[in-house]
Amino acid sequence: MTTTTPSTTVANLRDLGGTPLSGGRTVRPGLALRSGQLDRLDVDADPVVAALGLRTVIDFRTDPERADHPDRIPAGVRLLISDVLADKLRSGRMPAATQLKDLLSDPAVAEEHLGGGKVQKLFADTYRSFVNTASAQAAYRILLTELADPDAGPLLFHCTAGKDRTGWGATVVLSLLGADDETLMAEYLSVNPAVKQAFAPLIEGFIVAGGNPDIALGLIGVFPSYLEAALDEVNTRYGSMEKYVREGLGVPDETVEALRARLVA
Repeated sequence: MTTTTPSTTVANLRDLGGTPLSGGRTVRPGLALRSGQLDRLDVDADPVVAALGLRTVIDFRTDPERADHPDRIPAGVRLLISDVLADKLRSGRMPAATQLKDLLSDPAVAEEHLGGGKVQKLFADTYRSFVNTASAQAAYRILLTELADPDAGPLLFHCTAGKDRTGWGATVVLSLLGADDETLMAEYLSVNPAVKQAFAPLIEGFIVAGGNPDIALGLIGVFPSYLEAALDEVNTRYGSMEKYVREGLGVPDETVEALRARLVA
């Protein structure tokens, strides 16, 4: 796996380039990148980001998340809004993935809503919604369609922490390109150190205030069971990732082939 040099203004920035694929192939570097939110992005002060030459950014966040921390986009970069969780929010259920800071500000509320293993169940439910809701299907359809388009240039996709909505997007892309299950899980889990570092003050404050460390880690980290919930939803509903992409996301085979031609080195 090839990662970018750490950015000073973008959290959890990773290049999918270099990820090993079947047949000894790899993902072409510099074209598919993932990160957390871009509210602190400063190209002038961040040579790592400047060197990426970004042309397209896809923002998976909700309206409230974008309002609270709007992306800072370099001049000339296209910004596409693809709210993965819109349908889940309309159903009246606020996903924990969108409330990390609020939930970690009050240990008593966190314990009430997330204690006793509830946090793991909530995230599993959210990951299943990545597969089965129309808003998520539309968002990931845009991701695959844009990555298959040579005119999209270097593309970065992100959510808030760059771990859940973004992690599923990376899993779908890498699976289509030919990454095996072990590689998919390794890439998914690889963001844990960066995410925990980014949220370290929140976690520490939560625990000092009497919060349950297991709840904090369940909110901030990613775990195999989270990704496995989404993969199980794919297998239950569609039987394979290819059918999920074709039938669930509505992405035609020719787009998938263009994606592979463009991103496989």
